Amino acid sequence: MQNERLPDQWRERAWRRKLTDAELAELRTKPESQAELAELELESRLSDVLARVPDAPVPSNFTARVLQAIEREEAEVARMRNWTWYWRVLIPRVAVAAAVVGFAGLAYQRHEFNQRVLVARDIAQVATAMPSVEALKNFDAIQRMSQNTPRADTELVALLQ
Repeated sequence: MQNERLPDQWRERAWRRKLTDAELAELRTKPESQAELAELELESRLSDVLARVPDAPVPSNFTARVLQAIEREEAEVARMRNWTWYWRVLIPRVAVAAAVVGFAGLAYQRHEFNQRVLVARDIAQVATAMPSVEALKNFDAIQRMSQNTPRADTELVALLQ
């Protein structure tokens, strides 16, 4: 177990600082670490080259920009959570409400249709119960007769007394 962790320890040391000649000699004496030694030397050379690269100039508001970018990403994640909420909660409710409104509209349309059918039947019954055209020819004369108030027959009243 100790031998398995040894290369990681050496690798971490090489990352933090340049290995001393004594440390390199110690690694060379261990036969199981020869492959790791080659990797460590390569990483050590790479670290040396990277250490010689000059630091990039950073603007004075670099930290503020980084924090703003993090806040934007967090806000975007929050918006995505809101959309997830819409898809999980709001959209099914809207769909159910639309189905209920559609069903109510169809029921109302069916009710109106039935009412119109009933009115049409009533009109048909009234049309069949109407007197014929010949009976209505003398309608004006009959109506005028009913408007005249009947007078008492005085002769008949005298006879009856």
